[in-house]
Amino acid sequence: MEEPTSETREVVDNTKVTTIRAAEYVRMSTEHQKYSTENQSDAIRAYATQHQMEIVSTYSDSGKSGLKIEGRAGLQSLITDVEEGNASFEVILVYDISRWGRFQDADESAYYEHVCRRNNISLHFCAEQFENDGSPVSTIVKGVKRAMAGEYSRELSSKVFAGQCRLIELGFRQGGMAGYGLRRMRVDQNGHPQGVLRFGEHKSLQTDRVILVPGPDDEVETVRWIYRQFVDQGMFESEIAASLNEQGKLSELRRKWTRGTVHQVLTSEKYIGNNVYNRRSYKLKKTRVENSPETWIRSDGAFEAIVEAHVFYTVQGIIRERNRRYSEAEMIERLKGLYQQHGHLSGLVIDEAEGMPSSGSYHRRFGSLIRAYQLVGFKPDRDYRYIEINRHLRQLYDVIVSDTISSIENLGGKISRNPVNDLLDINGEITASIAIARCQQTPAGSFRWKIRLDTGLTPDITIAIRMDSSNETPLDYYLLPMFDMTSNHLRLAEENGLILDAFRFNTLDYFFAMAERARISEIAI
Repeated sequence: MEEPTSETREVVDNTKVTTIRAAEYVRMSTEHQKYSTENQSDAIRAYATQHQMEIVSTYSDSGKSGLKIEGRAGLQSLITDVEEGNASFEVILVYDISRWGRFQDADESAYYEHVCRRNNISLHFCAEQFENDGSPVSTIVKGVKRAMAGEYSRELSSKVFAGQCRLIELGFRQGGMAGYGLRRMRVDQNGHPQGVLRFGEHKSLQTDRVILVPGPDDEVETVRWIYRQFVDQGMFESEIAASLNEQGKLSELRRKWTRGTVHQVLTSEKYIGNNVYNRRSYKLKKTRVENSPETWIRSDGAFEAIVEAHVFYTVQGIIRERNRRYSEAEMIERLKGLYQQHGHLSGLVIDEAEGMPSSGSYHRRFGSLIRAYQLVGFKPDRDYRYIEINRHLRQLYDVIVSDTISSIENLGGKISRNPVNDLLDINGEITASIAIARCQQTPAGSFRWKIRLDTGLTPDITIAIRMDSSNETPLDYYLLPMFDMTSNHLRLAEENGLILDAFRFNTLDYFFAMAERARISEIAI
């Protein structure tokens, strides 16, 4: 009798049933435990067994929102394999339509399914009550389900926003750093203090809340000194920063003071005890917007003030007079003068100059700093794209670090971030450093990545993130153990051999698994 292969299996009547090769895609956001990737996978595998399918590939996005494909490395990898003909499967199994995505545009969800179907790969929703067979009924139901998945996120966003607004009005802090001279205090549901949260720490109980309290006396006095120098002595922010640095004082992040950090102290209402929320919004992962003051959510006098209100509002009047709205012609004229003064321009040069709009203002008004540079005749020595890419990667770094912290905390792990060197301490057991490698193209057309390793910090693991060819989204991840690294620089090609590529992963799921902690109740089951 012929031995059954992975492609066939024998049944009682000696007929052979072809086994269909399948890939599973699982996704978990932070919305509900029942949608864990493990539970999804169990349901998918039961479906596969029932339908004579063999799962040969797994694509996973843990702790990822389904609103956009950006940031979902698992789905991106799946679509890429399908489009490039690298798929070793005939069908894709997904728990339900919402796990495929809660796209705000239902057509986007349909498009990714169309990409798969165009490449002769069908999509199965294992927990749905209809067959995704292209019939009129399934097409109608699927369209409704896609719209419902998107609507769920919109409704959830509204509910979360309403809840956050209510907590703001009650005087509780909703995320963000405390600020120099202030500290975050955890209080229980009755308002009793439970201890100060250190940098990177978060409250552990859902019923706990966070408020702001005055920090160490020397920091509080420094804040008041900053206000006195600005109002009474007429000093500019840059002059105050220089004086603080001469005194050897460090900012909240234990770094030297700059004009920007001083300006932040002078303009934040939290120093007079006001709790302000919704200055900016990024709802449903769409465009970030600066909201008008009338839409801000506020609770005045929520915290103990460390600066007198009349002093604070005097400062705001001085700043408004200095920073009156410039016309585009005035902005260009001032930028031209700054260029003539320094002989070069950069975002730092602009931000540290008195009497100038910020670099962000130039970016918003003219579309990019590069465009503003062109209007005054300045041509950076470096490639324009290099400058813009580095700006994007600096912004992406903080997003990735924050996402990593959130993912580990969602898995029950404990993680803290060193404010000076960004070193991550996970469960008090391992340390990790994150490095982002920009993709560069050689004259021959191949791609290279250069990774700088913080050997001075000696992290146990360096998470090296290779960016894709457009330097927009992560391509893959290298989990590099320090004991295997002999140099502080590493150059990667598209293929690097088994010695290095053994550390390559399409997602950070493996890293997150190292930090996962199971609840005692789960272990006992």
